[in-house]
This record gives sequence, structure tokens and C-alpha cells, in this order.
Amino acid sequence: MAKLYAKAHHPEEWLEMISLVRDIGFLLVVSWFFWRTISEFRQQFMTRDTRSDSQVDQTTIDALCKLGYLLVVVITLITFLQTIGISISGLLAAGGIGGIAIGFAAKDILANFFGGLTIYLDRPFSVGDWIRSPDKDIEGTVEMISWRHTRIRRFNKNPIYIPNMLFTTIAVENPSRMSHRRIRETIGIRYADLDKIAGIVSAVRDMLQHHPEIDQSQTLIVNFVTFNKSSLDIMIYAFTRTRVWEEYHHVKQDVLIKVGEVISALGAKVAFPTQTLHLATLPEPQST
Repeated sequence: MAKLYAKAHHPEEWLEMISLVRDIGFLLVVSWFFWRTISEFRQQFMTRDTRSDSQVDQTTIDALCKLGYLLVVVITLITFLQTIGISISGLLAAGGIGGIAIGFAAKDILANFFGGLTIYLDRPFSVGDWIRSPDKDIEGTVEMISWRHTRIRRFNKNPIYIPNMLFTTIAVENPSRMSHRRIRETIGIRYADLDKIAGIVSAVRDMLQHHPEIDQSQTLIVNFVTFNKSSLDIMIYAFTRTRVWEEYHHVKQDVLIKVGEVISALGAKVAFPTQTLHLATLPEPQST
């Protein structure tokens, strides 16, 4: 009855307009609901991780939320075009040539997009990781991974912005995921202390084998390796239990101090660059 009354008293165009506005309004409300749901999920997930001891991969959460936003925008746009009477298939067919031209013009943007997708899927690094590349002058802490670029903070606090497509062509090291930190030092002993080398090597090896911060399950080497130009070289090779940069240097300092104590206790000294000059004959002293 209400429909017949509306048709009798209102033009057909107004009824179509009201129906269109209603459909568009409903579409916007639904889209806004899903957008807010994704935002709330992201906020709640991060807040829960901050309050607890669990570790959440922020890169994965960020990627899933961005993908959700993208799906909401694409579906909303397609539905909106269909609602106002624009055929998507016809639009795609009409814009085929233009799409090819745009594709060539936007190839770098697409390359960065798929480079970012590769980072999200393969996860060679995450936000907060310390990374570096032997191929490029890149080293620092990852602060943000977007679909177009990755922001890295150098240790001098300068930010660098790297296109994601670069990460598909270069090697990337991730020291944040190392299992141990390595101590590798060469200690030079004087040639005058050649008879003490065996005792020094044995005492240093014993010290490292009983050091609480040296991982005994990893390779541990202490050996006399080279008759150098002005020293007898002993190589020390071991791995610390800690991976933390500051703690590692405390452990390394303690090891080197104890190596120095071993050398001094055995009556030897660390060598420094010297030269010895041998003369076959001495000139006759001249009387004045």
C-alpha cells in the first residue's frame, strides 16, 4: 500500500534516487564497519602483546592489516561502481590499452609492491631487527616495512629509505638472528719467549674451557699458528653464550684480560713490531 502511495505521489526518478542513496549508504556503513574492525583488531593485538611477555611479529600483523584494508577498499569500489550502474567488465575492456600503458609507467611501483610482499611472506627480517648488506652500504635497525619502501635507522641515527624491490636482488644479513657471538683474536708473543708458547696455549685453552660465558658446545680453538715477522702468533677462537652486543664486549674484555694475566704469569710478554739488524763485520774504530 505504501509503495502504491509513493508511486502515485512521487516521480519514478525520485524513487530510484532514494533507492540508490540507500544502497550507497548501506555499502559505506558496511565498509566502515569492516575498516574499524581491522583497526580495533590491530590495536587490541598490540596492546595485549605490550601487557604480556609474549612476542608478536609486528611485521606479520602489519601485513595482515594492510591486506585487510586493501580488500575493503577494492570490494567497496567494485560494489560502488556496480551500484551506480557501471559495468566492471566493460570498464576493464575499455581501459585495456590504457592499463598496459599505466602498467609500464608504474612498473617500479609494482616491483616495490611485490618486493614488499616477498618480505612479508619470506620474512628475512622483521621490524626491530639489525640488518646489513654486503652488496650495498646498508646497515641499521629496521623501523618500518611498507608496501613501497623499508625504513632503516643507521647507528648514527640517520634514516635511510630503501625501495622494496632492491631486497629481491641483494644479499641481506640478519645479525639479530645469530645464535652466538664469536671471539676471534690473534695474540703475538715475543720470539724470546718461544720456549713458553706451549704453556701459554695450554693455560689459555684451560681458562676458556672453564669460563662461564664461553659456550663449550661450540668450536673452541687455541693454537700457535704462525711465525710472524716480529711475533709468534697464537689464535683464539671461541663463541660466547650471549648475543647482546654490550654483554658480548664485557665477556670479550674479560677473556682478553685473563689472556694477558696468563702471559704475564708465565714470564712472557706480548710482542710489538720490532726489527733486528745483523752486521757481518764491524768497522774498525778510528783513533783520534
